[in-house]
Amino acid sequence: MSKSKWTEKNIPNQSGKIAIVTGSSSGIGYETAKVLAKKNAKVIIAVRNIEKGSKAKSKIISENSDAELDVMKLDLADLDSVKSFVKDFKSKYTQLNLLINNAGVMIPPYSKTKDGFELQFGTNHLGHFALTLELLDLIEKTKDARIVNVSSGAHKYGKINFEDLNWEERDYKAWKAYGDSKIANLYFTKELAEKVADKNIQVTASHPGWTATELQRHSGFIEFLNNIFAMPQQQGALTTLRAAVDSDAKNGDYFGPNGWQEWRGYPVKVEPNNLAKDQKIAKQLWDVSEELTGIKFNLN
Repeated sequence: MSKSKWTEKNIPNQSGKIAIVTGSSSGIGYETAKVLAKKNAKVIIAVRNIEKGSKAKSKIISENSDAELDVMKLDLADLDSVKSFVKDFKSKYTQLNLLINNAGVMIPPYSKTKDGFELQFGTNHLGHFALTLELLDLIEKTKDARIVNVSSGAHKYGKINFEDLNWEERDYKAWKAYGDSKIANLYFTKELAEKVADKNIQVTASHPGWTATELQRHSGFIEFLNNIFAMPQQQGALTTLRAAVDSDAKNGDYFGPNGWQEWRGYPVKVEPNNLAKDQKIAKQLWDVSEELTGIKFNLN
């Protein structure tokens, strides 16, 4: 099958695999969960709102009566909720083939997570950092397991200010904070890929290009431009899916659309900007993230 126009037809059968997709009640996460279920994976719809998650499950089953889905509560803006989710998951399942860190908030008004972190950094980065580290022991025990971190082209606006991570000193700029959280996803990918290089785990990242999703509800201008530029969600989810299942993917690979400015197109391997490749910042962010979440990397 051609890889120049990689689609869901390129995805092999996922029978026997268990996948967690965070934020999968709508948007790219929903499409990702739907396709993986269609390919016979058992998919955990990990969401903050159980009612929305249950509706998403019903919708997928209405199109695919064989879909195996489990809706579980996960609020990434609350580290206690992350721990509860992991405890519940481990009580039900003994393997985890795919962890897709997809959930996110985008340019909301200034607010903080339950633990006092700026909402976008706390949810998009620290919540997923904590979730991943808490699940790593189970992931390591699973053959050919993979972790996918969903970033964004907005990482190019990101530059982490370690002196003011929670925007308590600066005037809040929601777009800038979003970019910071998305470059953080790439630093996390880079550092985690190095830490598990000798393990039975692969770490990749993706970005969906310009895809019309609910995330953009805080910007009327973007919603307007969506009508002109945006890809449908099914197309936008392909980069995540390729990062999750492509057998040719290497540890640390990053996937995005192949069109102009990586806005649209079919999923291919792409490069983040130079700042996102900075080893020193990636290491510093890792150390700070362990400190803030109280969760340490615990694989030998």
